[in-house]
Amino acid sequence: MGHPLIGQVNPFSQSIFSVSDRFVSGVVRYYIAAINKTQPASLAPFSISTFPLSPYKEKLRENLHQMASSTLRLSSSSSCSRQINAAIHVPKLPKVITYFSGPKIPTRKLVEELKIREGFTSIVPVEEINEITTTSTDDKIATTQLYAILEAVADRVEMHANIGKQRENWNTLLLNSINMITLTAATMAGAATIGGAGMPLLALKLSSTLLYSAATGMLLVMNKIQPSQLAEEQRNATRLFKQIQTQIQTTLALGTPTEKDVRGLMEKVLAVDKAYPLPLLGAMLDKFPAKFEPSVWWPSNQQIQKKNKSSQGKQRDEKKNGWSEEMEVEMREIIEVVKRKDIEDYERLGNLVLRINKVLAISGPLLTGIAAVGSAFVGNGSWAAVVAVAAGALGSAVNAFEHGSQIGMVFEMYRNCAGFFQLLQESIEATLEERDLEKRENGELFEMNVALKLGRSLSNLRELARKSASSRMNGTTIDEFASKLF
Repeated sequence: MGHPLIGQVNPFSQSIFSVSDRFVSGVVRYYIAAINKTQPASLAPFSISTFPLSPYKEKLRENLHQMASSTLRLSSSSSCSRQINAAIHVPKLPKVITYFSGPKIPTRKLVEELKIREGFTSIVPVEEINEITTTSTDDKIATTQLYAILEAVADRVEMHANIGKQRENWNTLLLNSINMITLTAATMAGAATIGGAGMPLLALKLSSTLLYSAATGMLLVMNKIQPSQLAEEQRNATRLFKQIQTQIQTTLALGTPTEKDVRGLMEKVLAVDKAYPLPLLGAMLDKFPAKFEPSVWWPSNQQIQKKNKSSQGKQRDEKKNGWSEEMEVEMREIIEVVKRKDIEDYERLGNLVLRINKVLAISGPLLTGIAAVGSAFVGNGSWAAVVAVAAGALGSAVNAFEHGSQIGMVFEMYRNCAGFFQLLQESIEATLEERDLEKRENGELFEMNVALKLGRSLSNLRELARKSASSRMNGTTIDEFASKLF
């Protein structure tokens, strides 16, 4: 006879089933909460109402019912009146994840996932990413271009230095050769006068005439190209290209260069190339201009001046970026001293040296030419020999004075010094015409650079500005030059 509890569900089983339902529901709610915290915000959240519980609930119900029935059979076989003490071992729940239709729970810890999600909330917009990438690419291109300019400038430094040495050798070799030829021709003309007639006289006359003619032709070429002036041009070009080379290295060392830096340095390189050309034929500077003019080896400031004039209406602060009204007045006074004293003095000296060089360049070939004609008439009269010997000696002396003293080099040095002061004047004027003080170079740094270029201290520079102001107010002339270097 079977036990009355077998085959039906008693209250004990019903309580087990209700507990299991609550347990399973709690487990499911826990997993759903975890999924909702870790899944992306774009996915819809899970809920208990949408979660499919029926498959595993029915499976669990069958397992519990079978376990309860088997336990009751075992207890009834031992004693019907004994109280049922059944220890129910609930099997492990099946993995709920296998029944989910949503995404799998990540194995990473929840805190780490939340930190990652928090990091992705500050995503840079696509436009900013493109702008950063473009800027970085432009900076790399500008840096590469600057390195290319640096290589070209280094090559120019080497070329101008080598050619400068070569042209300095030209001056020495041509000077010595022409003087030796002229003195030899004068000696032959004198010997022809003493030697008498016949073939020896003809040989001496012909040799003297040919040597004088050769000296005249070589002097014409030498006076035309002025080797000492050419050598000074190459020395100046070497120095200026070294300055540009230092500027490029400083720009690369201080920070990321820009396209504006590349354009500015390119203009400087081309300006120096134009001011001091390497070839002689077609591009050589005129060694005897009609008027003394300073050298110009910097780009034109016309665009800067137009930009400055268009912004003159802007308001300026009382003191900003190291600038003040007193400093502007000081810079204007320095400009006045540079124009009235230094530039005017070098223009006067330059014109004087230019006239002297013209006279010497004409006198040397003219004297050797006269000596050549005189040597051709040696033996026909006493004056021919005197003219030949005296003109040859004077021609040699003039040639030695002109090229031995390097008058062409002195002229080029004056041109370079006058250009230096003109560049200083233009840079100060362009800086003061800029009404936006933030766009100017720092005032204290600019004042220090001006003082260093003039070979003065800051206090000495300010004292010079005060002297200039007082001399203009009193109507007197200042007795001091702005520069202590040149």
